[in-house]
Amino acid sequence: MYSWDTDTSDWRGSKKYDYAAPAAARMKDDVDRAKAAGPRSYDAKHGPNEKVIDPRKEVHTASTNPIIVAVDVTGSMARWPFEIFDRLPLLYTTLQAYREDAEILFAAIGDAGVDRWPLQVTTFASGFDLEQQLGAIFGEGGGGDAPESYGLFAHWVDTHVKAPNAEKPFLIVFGDITMHERFPAAQVRDVMGDGAQGDLDAIAAWQRVSKKWNTWFLRRPGGKEGDAVDQQWARAIGADHVFHIDDEQRAVDYAMGLIAQAWGHFGDFQENMLARQSNEKAKAVSTRLSTLGPRKVACPACGGPVPPEAHGKVACRFCGTTIAL
Repeated sequence: MYSWDTDTSDWRGSKKYDYAAPAAARMKDDVDRAKAAGPRSYDAKHGPNEKVIDPRKEVHTASTNPIIVAVDVTGSMARWPFEIFDRLPLLYTTLQAYREDAEILFAAIGDAGVDRWPLQVTTFASGFDLEQQLGAIFGEGGGGDAPESYGLFAHWVDTHVKAPNAEKPFLIVFGDITMHERFPAAQVRDVMGDGAQGDLDAIAAWQRVSKKWNTWFLRRPGGKEGDAVDQQWARAIGADHVFHIDDEQRAVDYAMGLIAQAWGHFGDFQENMLARQSNEKAKAVSTRLSTLGPRKVACPACGGPVPPEAHGKVACRFCGTTIAL
């Protein structure tokens, strides 16, 4: 279980890591609040906090670095959503060290055709306030076999989210399956409280969202690359933004790495991961992520990826070899 604490002395990776002093100072009040609140609990619930997750609301943020994290919580995802939600405090504590005004909005996606709560959305928040937001979400575990209502969520982002100060912020979806390509106006009315003229196009909704948000579909392990799921999501957000997760336990690491790389902090992210994981796991994640960046440089000795922002003479984070760039 990952906490809000910035004390990394009990991390069990192969390296040591300390949050930069300004980042640790910003988190002090959140650490105190987390200690006062006690351990996080995932006891069984009968439903979400509907006042918090109501998709009828409009959401505004003044942050220049808002992030939306959406998780498919239908039955086919099994316990993966809980593994992801459990690590989301680590996502925030890491990313706020890079951009102090970072805020996160969480969403849970189901199937509007069969689920009672097919779309649950929080508001943008930061620090320990995110704990309340996470606690309001309910993993319904319903849904049909396939597809799900990813398109309804895209329509919500397109019409209900305002981030006027952000320039192409991140939107990350963890999922495993296709979407209903069209969804009826009745679902928009019933779930979001909005009127609509006829059925809506899910692919078009995602294409609109992707123009404003740096959108990624992080796909659960087990799918075959290039299959119908990949093809549909490629039409929706672009093939280069459909990413297959190869280790469920590292899902949040991949999300953090994507953002850290774009923000120019991939090297620090690698140090953070090495403090929590073995060299082998950290290298595997870094190598996959480095293929997505504009530059692909590897250590000549061990093959480990070199951070895109590195220059001059640098030491490989995995084997210590000096590399001249």
